[in-house]
Amino acid sequence: MLLISTLEKKITKRKNDANYRTLNSANPNLIDFSSNDYLGLSRSTKLHETIQIEYKNLVSKFPSNFLGSTGSRLLTGNTTYVEELEQQIVSFHGYEAGLLFNCGYMANVGLITAVATSSDIIIYDAHVHASTHDGVRLSRAYSYPFRHNDMNHLEHRLKHVPKRTNLFVCIESIYSIDGSIAPLEQICQLCFHYHALLIVDEAHAVGIYGADGEGLISEKKLNQYVFAQVTTFGKALGVYGAIVMGSHSLREYLINFSRPFIYTTALPLHALVAIKCAYQILPNLNKERSHLRSLITHIQTLIKTGFGSQIQFVKVKNNHEAHQLSQYLAKNGFDVRSILSPTVPRGEECLRICLHAFNTIHETNELISLLKEYK
Repeated sequence: MLLISTLEKKITKRKNDANYRTLNSANPNLIDFSSNDYLGLSRSTKLHETIQIEYKNLVSKFPSNFLGSTGSRLLTGNTTYVEELEQQIVSFHGYEAGLLFNCGYMANVGLITAVATSSDIIIYDAHVHASTHDGVRLSRAYSYPFRHNDMNHLEHRLKHVPKRTNLFVCIESIYSIDGSIAPLEQICQLCFHYHALLIVDEAHAVGIYGADGEGLISEKKLNQYVFAQVTTFGKALGVYGAIVMGSHSLREYLINFSRPFIYTTALPLHALVAIKCAYQILPNLNKERSHLRSLITHIQTLIKTGFGSQIQFVKVKNNHEAHQLSQYLAKNGFDVRSILSPTVPRGEECLRICLHAFNTIHETNELISLLKEYK
C-alpha cells in the first residue's frame, strides 16, 4: 500500500503543476494544426488504395503469416520483401544499407546503445528527442550536452572532452519542439575535423525537404559525413516504423548487437506494405511540399518568432497558460497542442503549431487572429 500511496502523491503533484498527462483523442471536427501528418498521407485515399492493392497481391505469397510476422527478424520474422524494402529506402536516401525498426524511439535507443559503450563519449544537442536522451543514458557512455544549435559550444566540447575510444555527436535536422533547423554544414565540418561520428535524426525533415522528400541531409548532399541517419515513417510518410541507415558494416553490427532489434517481433506484412507504398507516392508530392513551404513563409510574416520549418511555436508563461490557450483555440475550432514541462524545462513551455499541406492560408490567418485576440 505504501507504493500505491507514493504513486498517487506523484500523480496529484502532476495535476497541481498542470503537467498531468491524459490520453486525448484527436477531434475530427477541429482544424488540424497539431499532428505530424505534414503531407496528409495518413488521410490519403490514394495511399490507402495503393496499400490495399499491394497487400492483396502479396497475401497469396505469404499464406501462413500474412497477419503477424510471427517472430523477430532473427527467427521467423524475416522475408525477402523486407530486405528488398530496406534496400529501396536506403537507395532513395543515398546510403549503403539500412535496418528497419518498429518505431523511431526503438531506432534511436537501439542504435545508440549498440554502437556506444562505457569507453566512448557522446556529445548531444540539448534539444534532442527523449529517445536519444534515453539511448545516451542506457549506453553508459560518458555524455556531454551542448547548447542548442550553438556551434561555438559544440566545438568547445569537441576540443575539451577527455580522450576515449569513440566520439559521437547526436543531433536532429529539425527539432520537434520549436521547429529549429540544425546548421548541418557546420556540424558536419566540425565532426570531420575532430573525428567524431555524427548521428542525425531526420524524423521531421524526411518528406518535406529534398527534391523528392529525401530530407535535409540528402538535400544538402552531406551523406558522406553522417555515420548514421535515423528516419521515422510516422510523420510526413503517414504510416509506421523507422529505419537506421549508414554503411553495410553498421547494419551488420546492429543485427548482432542492437537488443531492441534482436528481441522484438518484426513489423507485420501490412506495415511493410504501407511503408513501401508511402515511399512510392512521396516523390510525386511536389505540389504538397510547395504549398507547405508557402504556408511556412506566410505564417512567419504573421508571428515573426518561428524558424523556417513546418513546426512553429508561440511562447507562453507556464503550463497553466498553455492549457488555457490550447483550450481556447479548441473552442474556436482549432486543434493546437501545448508543450509542457517536464517535456521541456520549466519556463520554456510553448504552443506548438504544426503546418500541413492540407491547411489553407485562410485557416492560418484565422488561427493567428485568435492568438492575437487571446493575448
